[in-house]
Amino acid sequence: MFIAPKKELSLFDSTCIIVGIIIGAGIYETAPTVALCMDSWQGVLCIWLIGGLFSLSGALCYAELATTYPRQGGDYVYLSRAYGKWAGFLFGWSQLAIIRPGDIALMAFVFARYATNLYPFGHSSVVYASAAVVILTTINVLGAKQGKWTQNFLTVLKAVGLLLIITAGVFAPGREEAITEAGNISLDGLTLAIILVLFTFGGWHEMAYVAAEVKNPQRNIVRALVTGTIAVTVLYILVNGAYLLALGYEKMVRSEAVAVDTIATVLPDIAGSAVSVLICISALGAVNGLIFTGARISYAVGSENKLLRALGKWSEKEGVPIHALIVQGTISIGIIIFAKSFIDTILYTAPVFWMFFLGTGLSVFVLRYREPRALRPFKVKGYPVTTIAFCGSCVFMFYSSIKYALSFKPYGLVIAFSVVAAGIVIYLISRKITPAKQDE
Repeated sequence: MFIAPKKELSLFDSTCIIVGIIIGAGIYETAPTVALCMDSWQGVLCIWLIGGLFSLSGALCYAELATTYPRQGGDYVYLSRAYGKWAGFLFGWSQLAIIRPGDIALMAFVFARYATNLYPFGHSSVVYASAAVVILTTINVLGAKQGKWTQNFLTVLKAVGLLLIITAGVFAPGREEAITEAGNISLDGLTLAIILVLFTFGGWHEMAYVAAEVKNPQRNIVRALVTGTIAVTVLYILVNGAYLLALGYEKMVRSEAVAVDTIATVLPDIAGSAVSVLICISALGAVNGLIFTGARISYAVGSENKLLRALGKWSEKEGVPIHALIVQGTISIGIIIFAKSFIDTILYTAPVFWMFFLGTGLSVFVLRYREPRALRPFKVKGYPVTTIAFCGSCVFMFYSSIKYALSFKPYGLVIAFSVVAAGIVIYLISRKITPAKQDE
């Protein structure tokens, strides 16, 4: 018998998922490089605002799609309706086989790096990263409530941590002279800055994957997407402002640990360990959110495909797709052991991720044309300009990720697109088998 997901997620839960996934470690890792690329403090603040606006344009597109089709799976649903079952299946397969486990592994590596700073030992990076995936997957297997409570707790902690950094910037000695630099921006610098900023904003769309579990979805999906994206944008701008106030532009771009250096201006004795703990918490919050939402994609695929039917089983007692969670966690650990690093994981997943992201953005146009009578509780504000801006950012990121992968680790592209090709073969085989029925 088909078991439908229960509506367990409040507006607060939904917003915590978005904020918790977006705020990983990027704001601590990328800020100095972005500042260097922008060549002035004014450019620094502007580029983070632009990144927030691009992300908001995407959030508005997803808000229309998620409220029109409030089902589990997000992009899987939209791509299937816009282009056919093959597109949705390839998205779901790619998420299951490489994109989602790769994202989970990436954030687990960040946690491991800073946990190693606190308590190092032999092979600690792989051990810490694997342990994070195992423990958080187990928590989510225990039930939806345990998963969302863990997410809420970690998100609140990481938001408090960012507020502490902002406070340190405000009270840093000598801050009156901190932001007085100016300069010129090169095209290459602007390009790299946009890549890093959009990467740091990644995750605002995750709400769509759990749409069927959101209470009052027509209102709360939109509110969570918009509120979460705006909240993160404000936090990112304020944190970068704190870096500039505490260190000044020149010291910020030269800093190898910008958050540590900022806190050290007021609390020098504990800055290093405090920031390591904060980043560990931020990374764990992102890992938990990715685990929570990612399994729902695999569940949606499995519920409609007989070859992957085991993934489409929903546990009524726990309120989660247990099989999907276990498979997702196992693949994530495999990537951790194979990739062994943060940057390799990005290169394996980014091109495929942005290819499907673009397809979803274009599906707003396609579905308005193909299904004009569909009830749309929310429509994209500023359409079509907003949607075009989002699709443009996807094209830019897809091209850039291909370019960088070819320059550094071309075999990552081979692996990524081989996974997609394998999905095509599996889909063609599955078409010869009677599709799984929803009530089986």
